[in-house]
Amino acid sequence: MSDVQRVEIEYCTRCRWLPRAAWLAQELLTTFETELTELALRPGTGGVFVVRVNDEVVWDRREQGFPEPTAVKRLVRDRVAPGKPLGHSDQGAP
Repeated sequence: MSDVQRVEIEYCTRCRWLPRAAWLAQELLTTFETELTELALRPGTGGVFVVRVNDEVVWDRREQGFPEPTAVKRLVRDRVAPGKPLGHSDQGAP
């Protein structure tokens, strides 16, 4: 596992999805405050809303729709802190 654990949320500025991206960023930073070393918000266009962990796409709105925070938390956890309990976010997990 790399020392750098980076999450990037690319969002469409034309769609005005900054508040959604910022809210998701806050959720991730709160949950992974000691595991993440960087979280970036990346402005984009064309209806983009993509979450990447260490340059790996873990969620793409075009394929999966808008993510629920719990789903993204699980995906991030599996990459940066395997085994970390997520409390109520783990309930109902596959």
